[in-house]
Amino acid sequence: MLAGGLFLAGCSGGSASSSGSSATSGPGARSVPGAAFAAPVPSAAAPGSAGQPASGRTTARLAPASDIIYTAQLTVRVANVGTAAARATQIVEDVGGYVSNENSSANPDRPSEATATVQLKIPVTSYPATLGQLASGLGTQLSLQEQAQDVTEQVADVNSQVTSFQAAIAQLRALLSHAGSIGDLLSVQNQINDEESALEALQAQQRALSHETTYATVTLTILGPEAKPAAHHPKAPPSLAGGLGAGWHALRVTVSWILAFIGAVAPFAAVAALGGFVVYRGRRWLIRRRPAARPASPEN
Repeated sequence: MLAGGLFLAGCSGGSASSSGSSATSGPGARSVPGAAFAAPVPSAAAPGSAGQPASGRTTARLAPASDIIYTAQLTVRVANVGTAAARATQIVEDVGGYVSNENSSANPDRPSEATATVQLKIPVTSYPATLGQLASGLGTQLSLQEQAQDVTEQVADVNSQVTSFQAAIAQLRALLSHAGSIGDLLSVQNQINDEESALEALQAQQRALSHETTYATVTLTILGPEAKPAAHHPKAPPSLAGGLGAGWHALRVTVSWILAFIGAVAPFAAVAALGGFVVYRGRRWLIRRRPAARPASPEN
């Protein structure tokens, strides 16, 4: 009996160990609660692994997506304005962009003073590389200004309003099918029309924001060899001296106009005064020349 008990105990221990190993290593084994937290996180290859990465995964996390409007102003000087404009258009179209506006000015007698202003729309994904190609591949760069406006909150707000209006319109349409009287029917229909008008305006704003955040805007100014760039003078803030100068200038202009008016009217006023004086003196002379009225004789 003792030998049989020992034999049974050994068999049960061996079966338990074999089942435990199969539970941890078998392909179809169930996961034990808490085992997922003990599993190692995939990472890059450790140093000393002969340059072979452990897996193709990465632990880097991307930042939340942002909606940004990119704009830039680029000025270049080239040997031929027409050729440079065509080259810039080709560069932008190769990356999926387009030309939204173009203005050119040329004098046949002086072709070296020709200028052109081209507004380019570039996909945001290709914006940095394309801008660099435009700045270095057309001619000599004279100036470059870049701006970035974050409109993430505005885009989220417009999207939220669009969703809210769509849900409200759906509820009103459901209510319209249960309207009892004609008055209720007209009232609900008017509310639906108002909501749809507001929704269309929001959807137009949504499309505009989507286009502005999808395409960067680059204003390219191309100058000929002898063309002069447009001077941009920064506007000074208002000050006491500036206010005094503006007031003194306005006073001088006002006095000049008053004097000019007086000078223009003076000849006519002099002639009118002389004529009035002549009429007055003639009337006085006539009054003096009239004989005095004789007194009536008394009745007898």
